[in-house]
Formats: sequence, C-alpha cells, structure tokens
Amino acid sequence: MNKVPGLPYYKIIYALQRDGWTVVRQRGSHIRLQKREGDKVLKLTVPAHQPVKRSTLAHILKQARIDVGRFLKLL
Repeated sequence: MNKVPGLPYYKIIYALQRDGWTVVRQRGSHIRLQKREGDKVLKLTVPAHQPVKRSTLAHILKQARIDVGRFLKLL
C-alpha cells in the first residue's frame, strides 16, 4: 500500500481534473470541485495550501473515491 504524500494544492487539483473533476468556484483559500457520477453529484473542497497535509489529502481522496495508487498515477 502506498503512503499518501504531502503535495501542493495545484498538483492535487491537476490530478483530480484528470479524473474528471471540475473546479466550480474558489472562496478564499478553499477550492470547490465537483464530479457527476450517474445521477449523483460528488463535491469536495481542496484547501489552497502548500503543502496540503497528508491526513487532509487522505480525506480528500476518500471523498473522491480514489485510492492512493490510482491518484499517484494521475499525477
């Protein structure tokens, strides 16, 4: 199992966009993304921090339904 790395927010957003997520808005230091899966709309928020904490990134990936290995391939 791969460890979740600490990455800057723009690399996380780039990888999520490659997975089909789109940036909806930004308010302050929080960037909101969403993705349509079937008839559901998934939403998540990425903090604009450098770097984003590993634990925060782990929660983002869990909400995005992406495992660490697949996420690292998207980078």
